[in-house]
Amino acid sequence: MSVDRTILAAVTAQAIEDEFLSHTEQYRREILAHCYRMTGSIHDAEDLVQETYLRGWKAYDRFEGKSSVRTWLYRIATNTCLTALEGKQRRPLPTGLGAPSADPLDELDERTEIPWLEPLPDDATDPAAIVGSRESVRLAFVAALQHLPAKQRAVLVLREVLQWKAQEVADAIGSSTAAVNSLLQRARAQLQEVSPQEETLLEPEDPMLREQLRQYINAFERYDVDAIAKMFTTEAIWEMPPFTGWYRGGPSIAALIKEQCPAEKAGDMRLIETSANGQPAVGLYMREGDGVHRPFQMHVLDVTPDGVAHVVCFFDLSLFEKFGLPTELLD
Repeated sequence: MSVDRTILAAVTAQAIEDEFLSHTEQYRREILAHCYRMTGSIHDAEDLVQETYLRGWKAYDRFEGKSSVRTWLYRIATNTCLTALEGKQRRPLPTGLGAPSADPLDELDERTEIPWLEPLPDDATDPAAIVGSRESVRLAFVAALQHLPAKQRAVLVLREVLQWKAQEVADAIGSSTAAVNSLLQRARAQLQEVSPQEETLLEPEDPMLREQLRQYINAFERYDVDAIAKMFTTEAIWEMPPFTGWYRGGPSIAALIKEQCPAEKAGDMRLIETSANGQPAVGLYMREGDGVHRPFQMHVLDVTPDGVAHVVCFFDLSLFEKFGLPTELLD
């Protein structure tokens, strides 16, 4: 008899799991984008999605259908993120540390202990399926979100990106509508202070962007420093965590590349196009002593009609696997 009950319990649990996944799996990628906005880390977001689905599966037999499954899942994900963010440092970019632009000839200051902001692979999220526009996952927006306390961050994302009503947000985070409205007001004010000046960015499918990206890749692969300098707008910014310095303007960026980059000649660098945060991106490979090109850094670009306005170079080589890029390039 006890064996029969054990089998029945296992069958029932499997049925619940199958039903849960059939109703929730379609939201996994947008939940990943939500957790990424909250944390600024693709690694943390993936872990939090797993935790969200585990919590959801355990609670699914108590789901009463008072809201949609999607709203219920977002509520679980939001609270999972809020718990995970307790006592955690925010994830900045170098420009968010408050220091002025650096001299490209100065020694680089590396700070691996800082939990830096990370990029989000587009193939992990499918921007066309994400609720909200591309702007809601762009690197500058996510970087600005990291300046907000976790609860303000949650309120702003739920209200401004997902377009939830104040009462829905209050129910999700266990607060009142008055508190939610106050948190949203403070979040908007803080975001206004830290957000960079808005620029008109070209969309990934724009022919002008495609041409600029082609020229950008060509200039690096030819190691043409003068051509690289001309790619940037007057006030362009270049930053590269885990190094704390950031650099403004084409001449400064070109001097940095000339003095600090290990490349010496045409062919030392090869670039593979990809995309991150709804923006163009490239994986840069550096030729090593054995002649093989191996991962060196990943660039995420803001491209405007006037040129490249911002590049963030990430030295976290584990990102190449996340983006589905090869571990080496053979000539």
